[in-house]
Amino acid sequence: MDLTRDSASPLRVRVVSDGRAGIQNQALGLAEAVQRLRPADIEICRIGWRPLFDKWPSALKQPWMRDPAGDPVLPSDGVPWPDIWIATGRASLPLSVRAATAGEGRPFVVQTQDPRWRTDRFDLVVAPEHDGLSGSNVVSILGSPHRITPVRIADSVAAFAERLDPLPRPRVAVLIGGRSASHDLPPDHAAGLADRIAGAVGAVGGSVMVTLSRRTPPAAETILRSRLADLPGEVWDGLGDNPFFAFLGAADHVLVTEDSANMAAEAASTGRPVHLLPMVARKTGSKFDRLREALVTRGLARPFDGTLDFPATPRVPLAETDRAARLLLARYDAFRG
Repeated sequence: MDLTRDSASPLRVRVVSDGRAGIQNQALGLAEAVQRLRPADIEICRIGWRPLFDKWPSALKQPWMRDPAGDPVLPSDGVPWPDIWIATGRASLPLSVRAATAGEGRPFVVQTQDPRWRTDRFDLVVAPEHDGLSGSNVVSILGSPHRITPVRIADSVAAFAERLDPLPRPRVAVLIGGRSASHDLPPDHAAGLADRIAGAVGAVGGSVMVTLSRRTPPAAETILRSRLADLPGEVWDGLGDNPFFAFLGAADHVLVTEDSANMAAEAASTGRPVHLLPMVARKTGSKFDRLREALVTRGLARPFDGTLDFPATPRVPLAETDRAARLLLARYDAFRG
């Protein structure tokens, strides 16, 4: 513990990940939720490992094996640690353990996701419920931490108002993922999905706002763009500012593929009706099945049935990131004593 820290100064929070947006945003979203509750300065650090060592077990990695192009996340002599260290992803694990065992003055170390390592190596683990992780220092949340907030949504909607305001209602945000260890989106499935989406939106005279993932297979992307082209709206081309938050904020309904825990949690956080788009399963009994069941059971989502009949009535937005931040600060205060 850092017993000399000025309690009146902002918390120093370090966010550590390999820099990929879907990974970094989990740690950053949790850090921003902490910042909304208590004054804090957030430092974002991107790290990696030299190719020769990248696949090594985390327990064998040493700091000198890191990619020198990464940020200097470990402090040099005489430089204090941050107050709170929030990390996500496999690449961060060896560094998080080093931070947690650094002795006096070390940070309070938080790892998001299931580290698939001994959870007692960290001060706190914030893991999705569907990972089935348990322990005295584990906080389970529905979905994953994210950066969606009402203010960020409203600001983004205002920034894209000229593009989105003319779109006919109901406006339907369509969030498409892609191939992963658990799911796939082959061309024939993408074609069927696109036709069902077009039918549902066309039947109510609505419009679409579509985003695609880096994991979306090129053939599936081509089909989706082609078959949704006749609907009012847009399929984002990846150029310019990302309208993702604006699409969520402007939507009356959100359609999201079932392969992404991040996108499902983000969609549920808006309070809009969420429809889960089926993908081709590559394995059964996956954690995503458990997430889908939890969202449906709590009335936050339903499987897409080819219609938009899911009532667009107000529902309590999912706010698990804020809940995790409150619990984090309580544990941090106890850590500092």
